[in-house]
Amino acid sequence: MKLGIVGSGYVGVVTAACLADAGHDVTCVDVVQTKVDSLNRGVSPVFEPGLDEVLARVREAGRFRATTDLAASIRSTEAAFLCVGTPSAEDGSADLSCLLGAAEGIGGALRLGGPAFYTVIVKSTVPPGTSERVSQAIESASGRRAGEGFGVCMNPEFLKEGCAVQDFRAPDRIVIGAAGARERAVAKQAYSWTLAPLIETDLRTAEMIKYASNAFLATKVSFINEIANACERFGVDVYEVADGMGFDSRIGRKFLDAGAGWGGSCFGKDVKSLIHATESAGYAPVMLNATLAVNDAQPLRAVELAARELGSLRGKRIAVLGLAFKPGTDDVRDAPSLKVVRALIEGGAAVAAYDPKAEGNVRPLFAGAPVSFPGSARGAINGADACIILTEWKEFAELKAEDFSAMRTPLIIEGRKILAPDVIVKLRYRGIGRRSHG
Repeated sequence: MKLGIVGSGYVGVVTAACLADAGHDVTCVDVVQTKVDSLNRGVSPVFEPGLDEVLARVREAGRFRATTDLAASIRSTEAAFLCVGTPSAEDGSADLSCLLGAAEGIGGALRLGGPAFYTVIVKSTVPPGTSERVSQAIESASGRRAGEGFGVCMNPEFLKEGCAVQDFRAPDRIVIGAAGARERAVAKQAYSWTLAPLIETDLRTAEMIKYASNAFLATKVSFINEIANACERFGVDVYEVADGMGFDSRIGRKFLDAGAGWGGSCFGKDVKSLIHATESAGYAPVMLNATLAVNDAQPLRAVELAARELGSLRGKRIAVLGLAFKPGTDDVRDAPSLKVVRALIEGGAAVAAYDPKAEGNVRPLFAGAPVSFPGSARGAINGADACIILTEWKEFAELKAEDFSAMRTPLIIEGRKILAPDVIVKLRYRGIGRRSHG
């Protein structure tokens, strides 16, 4: 198939590269010339393990290109995936301006030509009812009737940063929402290479499946963090509790890792958008609001532990290991580390921060603040009064007890479970929801 991908952000680039790798002929469209130039050199504008290798392979095979010319892409393809960002507005709702603008652009291109029937597949995360608005925007701009000259599908993405390429290649499921059979058939053909379970439904249900999935995972993490905070009061290790819970097939062990809370571009944005949409529809979602409230406060548990153990943060040097919201990415959007660093500074501490991938994204956020970037874990630890670990990078798991010997006060606080047990017992150790040592 000849496919267009509108938007070269995280979802767009991964979708484009992997669909081309599956054998389709793909054109990626973006309004930013520098992104287009980068993609045409085979360099992804976002960091994701394995993605540049895929891009190099599909470019060499002649199945991938990037352009700023949306109209030309529409004329040369039979379907387009809309992968445009839908960030949070100030009121928590999803900002759909770029998405609807892209839909109008597609409609304008279709007015000038293109296939007799064109399929637009919305991959952006949007509240129920949005795909219908996309259809209306295309209809108005194109002069074509929905279901006759074009059709709209909803195909939510379920990509995890750090393993998105693998997620795309071996998905848990493919969800396709559509109003008509013609566009549904086109969307199914785009995924003919996978044997993953296929869920065929209507537009609004497909949109809600994505929101409900992310909201459930966010709630699961906030729940175990609430349990972790209780475990500290009883001298119980929350990870042992989670392991015991996980054997129950109704619960499962995944997403029961307690710590400093979740971050990233999806959970917070999507839960806020779902809350706004639900409240606009006349229902107050109590659990969703609680999920956000627990997570908003959770990163500060690490700061509270440090302040309690040191007596005061003022004048102290605190090492922060891990700035990305999760390993395998350089993404710091809504990362717990940002709240932790800000709180440490407000408490009067100086911060020595290290992350193997995300430092470049954090430096501008703390320009002029007492935050240094020594360039290594050991450099950050050296001379520190406490070390707070916030991301589960493999290199942190390889740290030994002697690596912390250069600290002024060998106090280790884990916001993620990463250090080996034989290391923990040799240190003055505090962990969120975990038994203390030393």
